[in-house]
Parts: sequence; structure tokens; C-alpha cells
Amino acid sequence: MLFPLRGVCSILAELDGPAVEVATVGDEGMVGLPVFLGLGSPTERAVCQVAGFGLRMDADQFRHEIAVLDGQLQQVLQRFTQSMFTQLARNAGCNRSHRTRQRCARWLLMTADRMHSDEFDLTQKFLAQMLAVRRSSVSEVAGALAEDGCISYSRGTITILNRAGLEANACSCYRVIRDTIDAAFPPAAKES
Repeated sequence: MLFPLRGVCSILAELDGPAVEVATVGDEGMVGLPVFLGLGSPTERAVCQVAGFGLRMDADQFRHEIAVLDGQLQQVLQRFTQSMFTQLARNAGCNRSHRTRQRCARWLLMTADRMHSDEFDLTQKFLAQMLAVRRSSVSEVAGALAEDGCISYSRGTITILNRAGLEANACSCYRVIRDTIDAAFPPAAKES
């Protein structure tokens, strides 16, 4: 079990070809949802997408804590589970229906939200993998977003310069996912 405190983890589905990102997890959740749900080993793989730090717990210890605590942790994880289902559904539809530029803008916004920063390290290779496109497509999209004044991209570091502009480039999936996370974990509650 991994509980990111800062950083972003990608949940990857390994298909017949390259792995495809199906969800991301930041400080709103945990890596290891199948353990919470009482299932066996996950069929997906988790990788650290944007470096940070977190807390680890052995799966057996986690199961014990869930069983003996007063239910508050279980309630928080149930809300996370619902927000993860929303993210998975939106990501599946988004990857099928929306343009690369929209998906890239959504992805950059979600990463910035989880990093609590408008600047984070990210390689074009990794972004291409996350968006399931070629690196040349990432160069084109990042270049267009930079020309619009939304981001700057230099030496593997993304900086969001105009958040409103980036949101205008993102598909509606960003707002749906963001609203679901905020409903599950109201911003005031996260700060406490």
C-alpha cells in the first residue's frame, strides 16, 4: 500500500502493445485499491509518474488496520474508490473521444492539482506514454499550448503559465474528475 503525500503515481494497464495509463493517484488516494476491496493481486501496474514522497504500509498490516479502526479510514477509502471509478470511466471515454490536445491539457491540470504546484518535472517520453501517442505528437501539442501562453516546457520541466487558458483547452473530463474529487474530499477537509 502506498499513500502519496506529494507526487503522482500512474496506474497502467499492460495490453498486447505498450502499457496505457488508466488513472493517476495523488494525495487524495492510495495505490493498492484491490487490497482495500478484498481482492487478490492487481492486474494493473503502478509507477511513479512525478517524483515525490509518501507513506507505505504492508498489505497485511493495512487489512488489520481497516478491520480494527472505527470505520473512518474505510469511509475515506470508499470515497476515494468512487472518485477512482469516475476517473477510470472518464479516462476510457476521453482516450477514445477527445483530441490529443484536450487530453494533454486535462492530464497536465490533474498532475498540477496533485502536485499542488504549477511546475513539475516530466519528460516527453513519459507524457507520450501516458497519452498513448508518439513523442512527435507530444512535441506538437506542447508546442501549441506553449504558443497559446498556457505552458512553458524546458528540459523536462512543465510550468503552467495560464491555468484558465489550459482549462479552456482541456475537455470537460477535467472538470468532472476535479468536481468528483472535490466532492469526495472538500478542499477545506484536505487542509486540516
